Amino acid sequence: MLVSCMLYISEARNRAVLDLIERAARLDPESVIVNKFEDRVYNRIRFTIVSYVVVDSTGSPIYSPLHQTVLAMVEAAYGAINLELHSGAHPRLGVVDDIVFHPLARASLDEAAWLAKTVAADMGSRFQVPVFLYAAAHPTGRAPDTIRRELGYYTPNFMGNQWAGWTIPEILPGAPDEGPTHVSRTRGIVMIGARPWVALYNIPVVCTDVSTARQIARMVRARDGGLPTVQALALVHGDDSFEIACILLEPNQVGAERVQAEVEMLAAQEGLEVEKGYFTDFPPEMIVEKYMNLISSRRD
Repeated sequence: MLVSCMLYISEARNRAVLDLIERAARLDPESVIVNKFEDRVYNRIRFTIVSYVVVDSTGSPIYSPLHQTVLAMVEAAYGAINLELHSGAHPRLGVVDDIVFHPLARASLDEAAWLAKTVAADMGSRFQVPVFLYAAAHPTGRAPDTIRRELGYYTPNFMGNQWAGWTIPEILPGAPDEGPTHVSRTRGIVMIGARPWVALYNIPVVCTDVSTARQIARMVRARDGGLPTVQALALVHGDDSFEIACILLEPNQVGAERVQAEVEMLAAQEGLEVEKGYFTDFPPEMIVEKYMNLISSRRD
């Protein structure tokens, strides 16, 4: 039974810090970083880490190397990054912004949710950060974007399209699922969830007008009547470019080609050029293959 962890950290410009976090992941050879996606404009990195889950005689999960690996990486991040000094073109709530577990191979969503809740409990108590659970890790299955809207995640506080320093209240409007209600200004908040695999697909649009880019994102995303099961956000990505950053919740139903075509059509109506989009991670089958190859080479 394999589970992947997508660990999002608010840093991509300080190589020494990124190396420190990655070294922490190597403490347990049974956990493998199979991919990472870093973006200096967003000042954000995502590590894709994979390991196995052990279950007892009743089928209940009891252990995964991912548990301690994630905590070690988180500890390294909190020790090296100060949220008050961070800035970038991608929204964030904390130094460790989001941790999501996806079942792979023979694992189920139950194993991923158990791991998410186990990590959340330890992070809240050990690092004293407020933790908000979402999707299968939360009793009601609440969506992550619901929490983010409540906490002002989508509202930039610098130059109209950047997030810089402190952006959230020190006393939270609602109680977190784990950890304190008081927020550390240096660490912020973390969201932790478990859900089936989603595809992340970014589409560059040559555009300098933020309102036009945001209008395209609104017309693409399901919440505003666009493509079903698609979430989209317009983010500045250079002096004359935006990206329509998409989450494809059901990539087998509404895939990247359809989203690409929709963005191209909407951009053409505004006289804008669209570049070919790109995935920020491998598909799950390739992630499993890479994990098996890497773990086999380590054991050899």
